Amino acid sequence: MTDHNGRGALVTGGSSGIGRAVAELFASRGVAVAVTSSDGPGAREVVERIQAAGGRALLAEADVRDANALNAAVEATVASFGRLDILVASAGIQRYGTVTSTSERDWDEVFDVNVKGVFLATQACMPHLRRSGQGAVVIVSSVQAIATQGSVVAYTASKGALNAFTRAVAVDEAVHGVRVNVVCPGSIDTPLLRASAALFTTSPATVDDTVNLWGSSHPLGRVGTPREVAEVIWFLAGPQASFITGAEYRVDGGLLAALAVALPKTTAGA
Repeated sequence: MTDHNGRGALVTGGSSGIGRAVAELFASRGVAVAVTSSDGPGAREVVERIQAAGGRALLAEADVRDANALNAAVEATVASFGRLDILVASAGIQRYGTVTSTSERDWDEVFDVNVKGVFLATQACMPHLRRSGQGAVVIVSSVQAIATQGSVVAYTASKGALNAFTRAVAVDEAVHGVRVNVVCPGSIDTPLLRASAALFTTSPATVDDTVNLWGSSHPLGRVGTPREVAEVIWFLAGPQASFITGAEYRVDGGLLAALAVALPKTTAGA
């Protein structure tokens, strides 16, 4: 678990959910971590937890839609750690709607955070990742880049764009020794998932009931944890994955492996 020791990472969306799990996992294994988020208090809490546990962490508050703020966060990271080897782009938002019910404002907001934010963070980090000699980018997308629910047109389109962006940057940066990969989680127990569940929960059901119902649609029978996604990101960012770039890794409890049409119960065990 020491293959990352001495390396520096920047994690966008690091104040909660998958980003927080990545920041805490990486720091616990010897990586110096810059926690980047527009949620200053949340990011500060993560940094303080890491430092209290003996890890190295830096608060690099920035809105991923703001190129100047991201550039400042990257420069602060390099000034503090002396290097930047890893970018984990985890910031993202969700909005619901079809192509007719989604407002232009919601569409733009989703793409500004989910796509432009990843572009700007990658652009800001890339010169340092090239100099690293072992630079790695891991982007957090979604299974909805590959298949979709109803009424998530902006979110699905943004996640599909991230998978395409991953391939393009991986090809361009291979000559510089920078690897770029994307993870596609299924339902993961994060504040974002629970906020979505709250929108679809009516009494007497609880948010936990809705989360468990969504988990039951995965062959493993549950939602995933942020730590489970973070472990895959850890692998992709490290030397064990040195011949992997431009790849999509599903972390979805088997969700996309299963067909919705089930066999009759009388033959299902045959």
